[in-house]
Amino acid sequence: MTISTDRPNVIVVLTAPSGGGKTVITRALLESDPSLAYSLSTTSRPKRPDEIDGVSYNFVSREEFERLRAQGVFLESATVHGHLYGTRRDIIEKRLAEGRDIIMDIDVQGARSMKRATDRAITIFILPPSLETLEKRLRARASDREADVERRLADARAEIAQASRFDYLVVNDVLEGTIAQIRAIIQAERRRASRQRIVCEGEGELDGIYPKAQTG
Repeated sequence: MTISTDRPNVIVVLTAPSGGGKTVITRALLESDPSLAYSLSTTSRPKRPDEIDGVSYNFVSREEFERLRAQGVFLESATVHGHLYGTRRDIIEKRLAEGRDIIMDIDVQGARSMKRATDRAITIFILPPSLETLEKRLRARASDREADVERRLADARAEIAQASRFDYLVVNDVLEGTIAQIRAIIQAERRRASRQRIVCEGEGELDGIYPKAQTG
C-alpha cells in the first residue's frame, strides 16, 4: 500500500507599512521558488517613474477601478493613502487552476480581507526594525513629497498597531535573513497537517482535514 499526501494550494499574503520592503522581498521569493506565482494588484495610483504597467501594478483610472469593483471583479479592495487597490478574482482563480501557490504584497486592509475570504491565505506582517529606519527609507524616495512622507509615517503607526492580528510577524532588519525566515514559513505551511489530504493508492482518501475560514 502506497501512502501519499496532497494539499490545496496556499496564498501567501505579505504586508508591511509603505517603505517596509515587501516588494523587494516578494521579488526575491519569486526568483528562488518557481512554484510561486505572483498576483498583480490593480490600482488607481499614478505610476511612478520606475514602475511598469502590467509589471509593478495594473494601473487604471479611478473611474475604471470603480467600474470594475461595481462589477464584482475584485476579491478584495481598499483605499490606501487616498488611492484604490484591489486583487482581481480572475487572476487568483487562474493561478490556483494552474496548480500554483500564490504570493501577493498588499496593504493591511487587503490582507485581512483575504484572510476572511479564503482559508488558503497565510498572512505575514513585515515590521521595520524601527520607525526611524522606516522614515529614512521613505525619505530616500525622490518621488514622495514631504506631506506624503508624513502621511505614510502616520499610517505606518496605525498599521503596526494591527500586526498582532496576522499569522506571522517578521522584522525586516537584514534583508537576506528576512527572506530566509519567510521562505521557511512558506515551506512549513505547505507541510502543515491540517492542509494535507492523506491518500492510499487503491483505497482512496484516508483523511480529508481542511482548515475552516478564519475571521479577524
